[in-house]
Amino acid sequence: MSPILFYGVPSGCSFGAIVALEWLGRPYRLCRIALPEGLTAAYRRINPVRETPALLTADGAALSESVAILNHIAASGIDRGLGFAQGTRDFDRLNRMLAWLNTTFFNAFAPLWHLVDHALPEADKAALRGYGRDQVALAHAQLEAMLGEREWLLGDRRSLADAYFVGIARWTKYHDVVDRQDYPHVQRLFDRLQADPAVVFAHAIERGESPAGGGGFLGHVTLEQALDELRVEG
Repeated sequence: MSPILFYGVPSGCSFGAIVALEWLGRPYRLCRIALPEGLTAAYRRINPVRETPALLTADGAALSESVAILNHIAASGIDRGLGFAQGTRDFDRLNRMLAWLNTTFFNAFAPLWHLVDHALPEADKAALRGYGRDQVALAHAQLEAMLGEREWLLGDRRSLADAYFVGIARWTKYHDVVDRQDYPHVQRLFDRLQADPAVVFAHAIERGESPAGGGGFLGHVTLEQALDELRVEG
């Protein structure tokens, strides 16, 4: 059985997992979840907290949380440089970067997503937007310093950290709170990734198109079809 990735639209952080699966190049399928209406009681069987992304692995087990999914993919992509053997320095470096992206870069946008999802008084909106802007700017400044002149987040070779980064970094334009041009190293990495065929493919998937994947994309399945293959619930 080929894995199934449950990805959220619009602009879900699951974008990075689509890119990662394309880079891996092994057979996989996708299940499109419209946010938030697609997070139904049935979907709770895949992810009890009803969030995307989630992955139905090849053995029918449900796996959630971006970092866990990316590490699962990385374990199958060591020969491609997408992941590294546990216990090595490179393995630690990848997990450190994924953790930072998840806890700092991703979370910096949380106040801004709260504004999208909730009706608030104008004064609260202004305060929350200001706080979110400051957090996003701080995260970009930190990433700018960490990245420096390196071609990729971990050095001279791309990893799944870059896939996760590009799915989050596009939120800067969505929320329009900082100008990425103020962070030239971050902008350079973002531009390089935007030209990557897997990123182009993931954008087309989110738009609802039917692109030909360069990896092992086999097509979409419905939630009901995916549930028929579920063996171990999340």
